[in-house]
Amino acid sequence: MSTHDPKRLLVAVNPSASFGRHRPVGPVVVDALTKAGHDVHALERSSEGELREALRVALGGGALGDAGGAARPDALVVVGGDGMVSLGTGLVASTGIPLALVPTGTGNDFARALGLPFDDPARAIAQLVTLLDGSPRPVDALLARGSQGETWVAGGVSAGFDALVNERANRMRRPRGRARYDIALALELLRLRQVDYEVVVDGVPQEVAGTLVSVGNARSVGGGITLLPDAVVDDGLLDLLIVDRLSRRAFLRLFPRVSKGTHGDDPRVRMSRAKTVTISAPGVVAYGDGERLGPLPIEIEVVPEALLVYAPISTS
Repeated sequence: MSTHDPKRLLVAVNPSASFGRHRPVGPVVVDALTKAGHDVHALERSSEGELREALRVALGGGALGDAGGAARPDALVVVGGDGMVSLGTGLVASTGIPLALVPTGTGNDFARALGLPFDDPARAIAQLVTLLDGSPRPVDALLARGSQGETWVAGGVSAGFDALVNERANRMRRPRGRARYDIALALELLRLRQVDYEVVVDGVPQEVAGTLVSVGNARSVGGGITLLPDAVVDDGLLDLLIVDRLSRRAFLRLFPRVSKGTHGDDPRVRMSRAKTVTISAPGVVAYGDGERLGPLPIEIEVVPEALLVYAPISTS
């Protein structure tokens, strides 16, 4: 069935994205969008660096995929997890090219924030076909500035316990899926680190002896751990979470509440909103959308409506 508004779509596929147990999801997405009447060009490369460079050329109006062409795409569709969201956001934020998601990853936290099906690729593909008949919605993006330059982030930046879990999980080859994150989480709990931070919130510095520091635009990390229960993707503000220094036993007691997003009334938890946040601490690495940003210090600024997305519901 033809769409009312055929679009020129660039589809970027994570080679490890799967549909069901054995079926690759990329061809399913391309087939569904083509049948809907869109002009679809798929890009899949063996490495993230090669994929990023090919996308950069195509989004700039260069050769689209392997079929050639010079027209600027009407949207970038990313197929994969939060890593693909990070890749897509870095390429299209502030360009006016919309981003569309088919979440197939372990966490899919930005998809959760947008109200997209995050655990059912078939439903996500069907919904995407419908969404492309409408208009994209503007949401905020985070601009992170650190030792490795400027990086666009869609969902959130972590620089505490959650970042350490990401660092460990990314070093692990087994198991795959959510279990790897859960094991990394358990191992980091065993060696819980306390960090002395300097956090500057809208120009006001504060010394923080903390366990967890997270700045975000989305509510959750790690596949639904609701660190920032009040975060909204289009309110023009960052949500900041600071968990004070805790013993391992106290943190273990608090963590179930953090996971469920019911920790806001705990006196050891501080939540606030800001336009810019700078985080400094020795020996700590920051992560954005689950991807390594580099060592602290890092400055995070919210850029209102910097990203256009195809989302099913009003985001406010």
